[in-house]
Amino acid sequence: MQYESFSLPNGLRIIYMPSHSPVSYCGFAVNAGTRDEDPNQFGIAHFVEHMLFKGTKKRKSWHILNRMESVGGELNAYTTKEETFLYSISLHEDTERAIELMADLIFQSQFPETEIEKEKEVVIDEINSYKDNPSELIYDDFENMLFNGNEIGHNILGEEESIINFSSSSCQSFVSHFYVPENMIFFFHGKTPKEKIYRLTHKYFSVSQDKQISIRPRTIPLFVPSKKETVDKKLFQAHVMIGGRGYNYHNKKRLGLYFLNNILGGPGMNSRLNISLREKNGLVYTVESGLTSYSDTGVFNIYFGTDHESVNKCIRLVYKELKKMRENKLTTSQFHAAMKQIKGQLGISCDHKENVALSMGKSFLHFNKYDSLPEVYKKLDALTPELLLDIANEIFDEKQLSHLIYQ
Repeated sequence: MQYESFSLPNGLRIIYMPSHSPVSYCGFAVNAGTRDEDPNQFGIAHFVEHMLFKGTKKRKSWHILNRMESVGGELNAYTTKEETFLYSISLHEDTERAIELMADLIFQSQFPETEIEKEKEVVIDEINSYKDNPSELIYDDFENMLFNGNEIGHNILGEEESIINFSSSSCQSFVSHFYVPENMIFFFHGKTPKEKIYRLTHKYFSVSQDKQISIRPRTIPLFVPSKKETVDKKLFQAHVMIGGRGYNYHNKKRLGLYFLNNILGGPGMNSRLNISLREKNGLVYTVESGLTSYSDTGVFNIYFGTDHESVNKCIRLVYKELKKMRENKLTTSQFHAAMKQIKGQLGISCDHKENVALSMGKSFLHFNKYDSLPEVYKKLDALTPELLLDIANEIFDEKQLSHLIYQ
């Protein structure tokens, strides 16, 4: 279905997409994340996301948690390197309840000191739990290595040393700089008529813009030569990350790399890396490749876990597959089979309305538009085996890739 958009007088952008579903999805996407933190505030973006649930001018934390749960709905939030999302899932008849609550959380949160002290312990426990999971930790450590200390490489959760110093004033300061109408969008996906959403957003979101938005410019990460690091963590299994720079959101080659990544190590069990390392050689349980695009850079990575004795053999097999993609143009049959697979995956994912709502919010935040599935298919149809071969040679070059190994 086609979306429509409009803006409130205070600069808040609204994106509306109708649906026949009895369930509504709506929320805020804020253009603020880990890379927007000051050096002494690592983890503040994620901490603020937690604290949004801890009290407003008219609600205590229990009333916030119970507001949607009591009618069977959900209230969720998460933080990335560049965005923060706050959203609700509810039945159609509870749409106004959800919108009013999110307005209260976004514009009226108080960050009480007593709640901050409790939440510090919660987040520190979350950090410690994360450190006990090497298959997740290696992703952040790899990005930090790849970006050589730039803010975009920092762990989203932050570090205990900075978190213990957070206060109500530091949370308020972060919010006052970033949680302003011009720096956010509100998205809605459901059966509530557009006219009602227009009325509700004007009613609850028409807060005044007290000051001009003043956001610290994001620093573009400098190029860092490839490197290899091994960290002794005394693990039963080795965890390995191989990768390098990818494309940013705005690079026209990004969709082509997404296509190649799907062939190489995407979610399908028939990916080349899964066939080589797992099915043919039985060396791994999990092997996958992935892409992360940011506003001004990107990351391509390959992850696998294996026995310590098999690390070098797995790395050789990975580079063998990358070499094939650099040297061998996809045949017509390979190209069409891969195209059919990726279109099928995208079509199925678009049937998941929560995914649609969130991706719509993110896309509108960065591009001020959202591509429908037919529009994405049209862009895929413009790809050619020749272009894909050029991308493979640009991104999959062994000399440009870095390694991080947990032993």
